Amino acid sequence: MPKYVIERELPGAGSLPPETIKAISQKSCGVLRNLGPQIQWVHSYVTGDKIYCIYIAPNEEMVREHARQGGFPANSIAEVKLIIDPTTAEA
Repeated sequence: MPKYVIERELPGAGSLPPETIKAISQKSCGVLRNLGPQIQWVHSYVTGDKIYCIYIAPNEEMVREHARQGGFPANSIAEVKLIIDPTTAEA
């Protein structure tokens, strides 16, 4: 199943209080439950003004539907073609 990186522009994301982060996470999980088991949120990276989310989904449209239903920005969505790390240099 394809993996996607979603860039969400959210000014001040890195300074959001824990209760806001929890509420956003709960909203996301609720939408995922409604969409069914084909889409999965793996994890997210929060920076100063953006959140980068990693999702597994059958297609980009399902990722966009999650954003629509949740009211989340999805400024860019890119399918991951390859994952590399330091061990790649050893192959």
